[in-house]
Amino acid sequence: MGAPVLTEEQLANLKLYRYSSIDRSFLTRYVLRHYWDLAIKVFPLNMAPNLITLTGLLFIIFNVILTFIYTPTLEAEHAGPSWLYFSFALGLWLYSTFDNVDGRQARRTGTSSPLGELFDHGCDALNTTLAAIIQMSALGLGHSMPAVWIFVIAVTGFYLSTIEEYHTGTLYLGYVNVPTEGVCLLCIMFIISGIFGPTVWKTELGCIIGSLPDYLQHMNLQETYVWTIGILFFLTHVPVCFYNMYTACRAKGKPFIRCMIYDNWQITLYTVSFYFWVTSPYSFILSHQHYAIYLLAVGVCFGRICSKIILAHLTKSESPHPTGLLIPLVAGAVIANLPRYIDIDPIFSPQSEYAYLVCYFVMSLVLYIRWATRVIDSICSYLHIRCLFIPNQHAKSL
Repeated sequence: MGAPVLTEEQLANLKLYRYSSIDRSFLTRYVLRHYWDLAIKVFPLNMAPNLITLTGLLFIIFNVILTFIYTPTLEAEHAGPSWLYFSFALGLWLYSTFDNVDGRQARRTGTSSPLGELFDHGCDALNTTLAAIIQMSALGLGHSMPAVWIFVIAVTGFYLSTIEEYHTGTLYLGYVNVPTEGVCLLCIMFIISGIFGPTVWKTELGCIIGSLPDYLQHMNLQETYVWTIGILFFLTHVPVCFYNMYTACRAKGKPFIRCMIYDNWQITLYTVSFYFWVTSPYSFILSHQHYAIYLLAVGVCFGRICSKIILAHLTKSESPHPTGLLIPLVAGAVIANLPRYIDIDPIFSPQSEYAYLVCYFVMSLVLYIRWATRVIDSICSYLHIRCLFIPNQHAKSL
């Protein structure tokens, strides 16, 4: 079995856990909150909150499988049937619904626990990559640089929110946030793709709005979308996260700069390696349409990174060491870029790089599941709870 995945001190700290969140979204407050209060009544009292969370994630996994079947190139010119994009909207909406009612289910059944937050946010970390894949398909981005930037922004944004919660102890969602307004906008985007096809996003702004500066006339809706989320990310999300972490570090007497360097060098290494591998002229990920499997491989690695931080938050532990799943990513980036700096023939061929990516994905998935299973088993054993089932004596009526 190996060494215990959690120490006795970490397990003991689980009993000090108190969930804290702030959601300032007006859409949540005045609309969706009431929808979720109604939706929770559909779920039986003997359905475990974590099972609700997992079921929600399965909807997105099913969407990704459909993407690999019908639109593996992610290109607008090779669009799938209309119902595919409607299924994306339905899958994401159901995921969001299940993701928001699991906490209500925990409270109505008296089964709230630290495991619920780990399970919930761990699934959210995996969904960051999965949702990005179907988003690229619906936009018809294909294997392109905008698709690369979509992923970089998505994972960096989620990571910053995760490390922010680690420092502040509170999950903060602003007046406009991705889990609420972002999900609604994506569902609308998927529906538009279902009605008009992904090629609609190649429409130039000049065809929609006549009086625009020349440099905007020929910018299409795809480019506008990527630029918009990029600008919003750097002007709103990043400053708020770092300000909240600065405030938390100052209140706890921690050196802010040192904490930020230590806590964020892992995501920096991750995104830099990701970017330099996929954009290397000696890589075939984009040119031979291997981007989707590449995202699955690095997405599991990202899920492990964030889950370890969430676990450290729950157990009040020091910021975790980098995951070993980063090693194949960094190695792949180095291999793909060696011919740029050393006079050698390219090491990767299209076939060998693809095989490397498939092996990376399978290995990462196996190791992630093994690690997650051991963590869940440790927590369940210590707290005397079950992960996906509710003992009959715990269920209670409304």
